[in-house]
Amino acid sequence: MPELVRLYVRHVVIGFLLGALFTALLLWLNVANLWHLVNATQGGALAVVMLVVFNSFVFSGVQFAIAVMGLAEEEGQGGGTFAPLTELKELPAEAESGGNRSNRAGVNFPRA
Repeated sequence: MPELVRLYVRHVVIGFLLGALFTALLLWLNVANLWHLVNATQGGALAVVMLVVFNSFVFSGVQFAIAVMGLAEEEGQGGGTFAPLTELKELPAEAESGGNRSNRAGVNFPRA
């Protein structure tokens, strides 16, 4: 199995476990009275499964993103080169001095 696929699977499993742990802590600490809602309603088990699945999606994505960003090379360890800078040329600009800005042709702004 390629190394990147192994990295992905490993960190997705870690994220799934973190999501399940987070959901267990939500229920154990009774945040927003979730434990009572799960026990008192008919679809409580489905709600717990949905919480585990959706929290696992989020935690797996974050865990893999952290792992991928950790693969970056440190500064100064090889890498590409910068493109050479080109010389800048000064371009002439023409401007009219003075004038009344409210009398421009084709502008339909209301006057105050």
